[in-house]
Amino acid sequence: MTHTPARRLSATRSIMFAALIALAAQPMPVAAAPEAPAPAANPQVEQAVAAMRAITTLQADFVQTDRNGQRLTGVLTLQRPGKIRFQYQPGVPLLIVSDGAALTLIDYEVRQVQRWPIRNSPLGALLDPNKDVARFATLNQTGHPDVISMDVHDPRHPEYGSITMILLKKPGAPGGLELNSWVALDSQNRRTTVRLSNQRYGVALPANIFRWNDPRGTGRK
Repeated sequence: MTHTPARRLSATRSIMFAALIALAAQPMPVAAAPEAPAPAANPQVEQAVAAMRAITTLQADFVQTDRNGQRLTGVLTLQRPGKIRFQYQPGVPLLIVSDGAALTLIDYEVRQVQRWPIRNSPLGALLDPNKDVARFATLNQTGHPDVISMDVHDPRHPEYGSITMILLKKPGAPGGLELNSWVALDSQNRRTTVRLSNQRYGVALPANIFRWNDPRGTGRK
């Protein structure tokens, strides 16, 4: 079925907002209850977390799919600590950038900018090398020795959603594991899948790659 550009862009925005809702946390509570001691993490979870923390910079092609099968492509750029950029395919006037503190959606067509805090969200599993991911991670049985799947969610805050990460054993990747894909699920069961390919590690990145032009005319961020 062929979509008109307006319908396609509307569907694109639906994907983007679902992804952001699934990945972005709500503000921290004013007072948090004392945390119970964390149980010992599974060795495979520890291995996966160590591999994620071993990444300094990463670029990869991605395909993003929502629960209705709508697909977008683009290039993912990640730099630790805390920075990420989703550059979407030509014709999609949207951009997602994290500066380490907030996840920003820039919609150049309607000149709108929206920001969400990322601390304590499942996205921290991808962005924050100091986050105690293992404390919130559960290993999934895959039946394959070269595949690690783990769910990351905070049971005290179901509104944060969850993220399931798939890593494949690969000798050339940091820590011997390569991030292959993830599935973000928000508290309303809206699912967004991101699959990576052509991963490049340790790439030199331009200093301004995590900056963006503000469409509201207030300058460059």
